[in-house]
Amino acid sequence: MSLEVVVAGADQLPADPVAVGVPVLAGDDGPELVGGLPELDGLDLPSLDPAWSARQGFKAKAGQVLSLRHGSGPVTVLVGLGPGEGLGPDRWRLAAAAFVRAAGEGGTAVLVLPTGGSALGAGAAAVGSAAAEGAVLAAYRFDRFRSHARPGAIERLVLVGPSGTGLAEGVRRGARVAGAVSWARDLINTPPGDLPPHRLAEEATAALADRPGTTVEVWDESRIAEEHLGGLLGVSQGSAQPPRLVRAHYQPAHPIEVDGRVPHVVLVGKGITFDSGGLSLKTADGMTTMKTDMSGAAIVLAALAACADLAVPVEVTAVAPVTENMPGSRAIKPGDVLTIRNGSTIEVLNTDAEGRLVLADALVLAAELRPDLIVDVATLTGAAAVALGNAVAPVFANRDEVGERVRAAGARAGEKLWPFPMPEEYGEHIDSDVADMKNIGRPGQAGAIVAAILLARFVDDVPWAHLDIAGTGRSAEATGYLSKGGTAFGVRTLIELVAAYGPPPAPD
Repeated sequence: MSLEVVVAGADQLPADPVAVGVPVLAGDDGPELVGGLPELDGLDLPSLDPAWSARQGFKAKAGQVLSLRHGSGPVTVLVGLGPGEGLGPDRWRLAAAAFVRAAGEGGTAVLVLPTGGSALGAGAAAVGSAAAEGAVLAAYRFDRFRSHARPGAIERLVLVGPSGTGLAEGVRRGARVAGAVSWARDLINTPPGDLPPHRLAEEATAALADRPGTTVEVWDESRIAEEHLGGLLGVSQGSAQPPRLVRAHYQPAHPIEVDGRVPHVVLVGKGITFDSGGLSLKTADGMTTMKTDMSGAAIVLAALAACADLAVPVEVTAVAPVTENMPGSRAIKPGDVLTIRNGSTIEVLNTDAEGRLVLADALVLAAELRPDLIVDVATLTGAAAVALGNAVAPVFANRDEVGERVRAAGARAGEKLWPFPMPEEYGEHIDSDVADMKNIGRPGQAGAIVAAILLARFVDDVPWAHLDIAGTGRSAEATGYLSKGGTAFGVRTLIELVAAYGPPPAPD
């Protein structure tokens, strides 16, 4: 059950809340209550003594909490926001998530927001959206396969803050965004035996069917062959489960026009529902998390669903090539050559570098639509995780201004992205002796960059960006507003990108 987040005035507090969250800043002289907090009927806000706070180890860092109990009343939870300078939405996400984790199990909790002042940062609507996102995502659980559900978080969160300022609308937006992320996480966390390609396509069709302005088309193996998707067909050969290609489209009821046309963004997501590595077999340990290799597909479909829910005024298409990568008797072999939809050929020297093969076909399909922008998302290379760890994802782009736009959208959404280069000379790394290119580069050299260079060859001249989420797509622990397992990193960035979309600036 998803956490319910609502807004109330200071005189509309719920009866018997289990916890009350009070935001605290890290001041120069120690923790201090955020200014402008409303007076709450029947509830006394604590006074903070810097020396006492120091003894408790509470410094009001962003996401740090300290619980205080007074008699039989609700627990008071001091919720750190960090320093007042630079306070933005992501600190409110972290604060709301930390409060939900500290508030206990069941019941209703209250998080007090300032009624004005600098602590609202970007404004009440942005704070409400961020707080709702953080709270709902922190409460997320994947219990479908447990015989007894684990104890959950609180059932309802009441945000007490300024009225008439867009707070309620912000909360509604944040809850919808978090709902899309939660759906993507559900797909990512589902065991691979319960989510083969056809089942993922069915789940997407069912989830998107009632979204306003949204249609879904699913291509089966025969149609995939008719459309000459040689990369997708090749990767699927070793599996008993036939592949699928999911194309979802959202047409806004009230579109905007930029330069006389409705902007169109195409989102492409890698959908390997299980990756054994094919004949280039992974290790046993390497396979244990490979149900998450379809994260890109889940992310782009969830982002499109949220765009429909939020009625963004931009046309959006999601393309998800979906297959298993298995070592069956028909599996492609190292040395085989696959022909992509645009006629380009790729020599397959490592069958575990399969994501770029299925994405190549999907990117050609995306480019044929002549959109204003293509963004692909994929758990593509271990090299991305080696370079940036599990908190930051590299972003590649064929135009600097496109990469910056995506990075900025990620910053607003609370998902950290870092621009990576694609040096032209590195294209030599995928020169093949027998085909147009090969699917791997030089051992130990620029693996994430070389993979991006290969993908860039399939977008024609359309503005394009690529997010490699191999490091950020999965979390080993529950922390902040992440849960253990699939993170669905990228959903919020894509929503933010599309919702704020305008045409890419003209190159210099």
